[in-house]
Amino acid sequence: MVRVGFHVSIAGSIDKAVDRATQLGCDTFQIFSRNPRGWKFKPLTATTPAAERFVEKVERSGMFPPVDHMPYLANLAAPSEEVYRRSVAALAEELRRCEALRIPFLVTHLGSHKGRGDGKEQGLRRVANAINTAFSEVENSVVLLLENTAGTKNSVGGSFEDLAEILSRVELERRERVGVCFDTCHAFVAGYDLRTAEGVSATLRNFDEVVGLGRLKLVHLNDAKAGLNSRLDRHEHIGLGKIGEQGFRAILKDRRLRGLPMILETPADERRGDAENIRKVRELAAELF
Repeated sequence: MVRVGFHVSIAGSIDKAVDRATQLGCDTFQIFSRNPRGWKFKPLTATTPAAERFVEKVERSGMFPPVDHMPYLANLAAPSEEVYRRSVAALAEELRRCEALRIPFLVTHLGSHKGRGDGKEQGLRRVANAINTAFSEVENSVVLLLENTAGTKNSVGGSFEDLAEILSRVELERRERVGVCFDTCHAFVAGYDLRTAEGVSATLRNFDEVVGLGRLKLVHLNDAKAGLNSRLDRHEHIGLGKIGEQGFRAILKDRRLRGLPMILETPADERRGDAENIRKVRELAAELF
């Protein structure tokens, strides 16, 4: 059985995200713990009533794991000292909020070096330093998941080698606190072919050789509107994009991925809604057995 869920809204109160995930029929779910488009946030601790309700509802629901995602404004590779400082502070804060909400995984985008300095090398260095700084400020069991990117211009994390390089620069005694979130859309448009069983197998073999499958903790299951190696980050409904149903059958069948929680970030429009995409994933998975 696949564990599949959606990124859901926290509108109204953070615990309402659990209600929304339950209504969608999720087995797992992802949230932003606060407004993802701003720097300001309301304090949240384990004794905040909404946090207590969140934890209680998750335990009652049986959904696991809940996942948190870093806000959009954070850029851990930022050349701007002001943006970088705020981004590192946001990372430390999200680690604390995850602990308060008993969320085991925090997903982060790796950001953009903006073409400044020595480019990617500077970006990789700053991401690793940001992680080390945040971990030194916040000691807990939350695992930070580095999300592979679409390989857009000046971005960090579009290749498995980027992820491995960042991991190698995290302080050794804290390295067990870092894993990877594999986004299927991002990987495909960055040049990793996921349209066939052979392509999926080759991609995962490459990942294992470069990063290590033991680091893989979560899948962002998204089809792609754009083609292979296009570098365009545009998510599509499962099976209706360039990866296609054959690709997702291969992804869902592969034993290296099947046991992992899978979060959808697909669009909602007149063709399909969130519940329909979850249902499609389960239909494709059921065909394999």
